[in-house]
Amino acid sequence: MVTRFVTALVLVVFTGGTALARSVPPAQPAVMAAIGDSISAGFNACGWWVACTSRSWSAGDNEEVDSHYLRLLASDPALGGHNLNFAVPGATSADMVAQARQAVAAHADYVTLLIGAGDVCTGGLNEMTPITTYRQRVDAALAVLRPAGVRVLAASIPDIKHLWRIGKDDFWARTFWSIGGMCPVMLDNPESTARMDVIRRDRVRDRLIAYNTQMSRACAAYGPGCRYDGGAVFRYPFKLEQVSGWDYFHPNGDGQKALAAATFKTAQALFPNDR
Repeated sequence: MVTRFVTALVLVVFTGGTALARSVPPAQPAVMAAIGDSISAGFNACGWWVACTSRSWSAGDNEEVDSHYLRLLASDPALGGHNLNFAVPGATSADMVAQARQAVAAHADYVTLLIGAGDVCTGGLNEMTPITTYRQRVDAALAVLRPAGVRVLAASIPDIKHLWRIGKDDFWARTFWSIGGMCPVMLDNPESTARMDVIRRDRVRDRLIAYNTQMSRACAAYGPGCRYDGGAVFRYPFKLEQVSGWDYFHPNGDGQKALAAATFKTAQALFPNDR
């Protein structure tokens, strides 16, 4: 009887301990990093034609933006100073793998990924990155992050046609789009209602939707360590006042704050301990 009792007790302890270990939510990140393009780099969010990483929606430390980094820092002060930003203005999906490698080398265990505007913002429709190529590059980047156990927040690409819609009647927006050559495939001839211009804008938006669909599927294939924002950034009804006055294209501080708020609820699913 004693032997059976001890054996049973050992089984309860070990199986119960295993179940308990599996039910414990993952810890807060020790190091976080942003990978992506000018949006995550905070480009033009604080000055003329410069990256303002302090105002990044992802890894910035500006209190007014209230980034993912600051929200996670509030739950775990040990994260302090461990916010890295590998996003580069002008980057496209072709740059994702290199940035992912940087994040892994820096021991980041939480990464935000937002990239794709540069893949459509070309000189013409035929120059946009093919959908299959975009997906292959996303898969390759996630393949770098997955073996390291990195948790990923995959954000959707903003709806650039919405930007055209809210800015096309604004003189300054049209002027800066023209002078700066901002996303010509969408924003050239902003006041035109010609059939070919309408078709062009619709095709660019369709490509953005296709990229977001592929990002969603790639994230799902990654497993529970990745969360897609469900199109929150793409659907966000941002106003012209949330866009940088330096180029009327990139988010300003208020726009970065909106991106952080729109995506953090999804990111919290990766960190159940967060309050």
